[in-house]
Amino acid sequence: MSDSIVVEDLVKKYGDLTAVAGISFTVKEGEIFGFLGPNGAGKTTTIHVLTTLLKPTSGDAYVNGYHVVREAQKVRESIGVVFQDPSLDDDLTAYENMYIHGRVYGIRGEKLRIRIDELLEFVDLQEFRNVRVKKFSGGMRRRLEIARALVHEPKIIFLDEPTIGLDPQTRYHIWEYIKKLRSEEGVTVFMTTHYMEEAEFLADRVAIIDHGKIVAQGTVEELKSMIGDEVIYLKLGRGPSNGGSVPCLEASFIKECRQLRPGEIALKVGNAGEAIPRVIELAKEKGWLIKEVRYKRPTLNDVFIYLTGKDIRESEGEAGEKIRHIIRSRLAR
Repeated sequence: MSDSIVVEDLVKKYGDLTAVAGISFTVKEGEIFGFLGPNGAGKTTTIHVLTTLLKPTSGDAYVNGYHVVREAQKVRESIGVVFQDPSLDDDLTAYENMYIHGRVYGIRGEKLRIRIDELLEFVDLQEFRNVRVKKFSGGMRRRLEIARALVHEPKIIFLDEPTIGLDPQTRYHIWEYIKKLRSEEGVTVFMTTHYMEEAEFLADRVAIIDHGKIVAQGTVEELKSMIGDEVIYLKLGRGPSNGGSVPCLEASFIKECRQLRPGEIALKVGNAGEAIPRVIELAKEKGWLIKEVRYKRPTLNDVFIYLTGKDIRESEGEAGEKIRHIIRSRLAR
């Protein structure tokens, strides 16, 4: 299986602000690749470079074998894009939005009409073909944007936060359409998201990005295996016999201990049910007060916490908002 996307040491800076800090990865032909990280992590900047909207500061990227800078036009001809921000014309009907998109790509006549009909059927919008988009719900708009991105039969489709702002039921329906993209349209899907469950449900492989750097990549199960089958989280307080910072606990049944926030540690163990009583006893022996004990099988959010020391939602901040503002300002020129 060949690689549809190849990224090598990609860097994108905005003055002194580094949005993407030397990332490398590949996306295989025909797979759904999830680019997972908090807002401001560098996901949208990366997708804008890969779709030729931004030029990298350094490094190389190839999409469908074409260099994103030297062969930008060929890249654009071979991809479809659904951006995070809405891009439909509200005053036009579903059919008209798709018709104009097809004409831009040089598709005309009966071929274009047949393709539009096929895609409206694909996203269950055929009965709304002559309805103006201003009357569409958020989910209907997203489905139409996906259909429109497929009009010219691209080899790769880029989806930037495809379900952001949608209710859970609508999100699930969009996920089903994304799976159909691969199974029925045969396209490679590059998808950015900050929803853990979205990446778990859809992606064949995932790259986790934080502060412009890829901190891990692999299949969902490979990423989860980084922290073992089960993890115990302890919140500890100072007891009468100690006064220092909370240390990591060590014992033969603890595979690894990692400090998270102040007063909280994560213990990698084989069987949490058996380990918890022993952990509690060990903490008491050390003179620590136990405030909270919880455990669960690892999720992608656990992997993110394990790698970065924080929840994915805690990673969102001013830097991310600044980057988004810069990107929008530049694209609007």
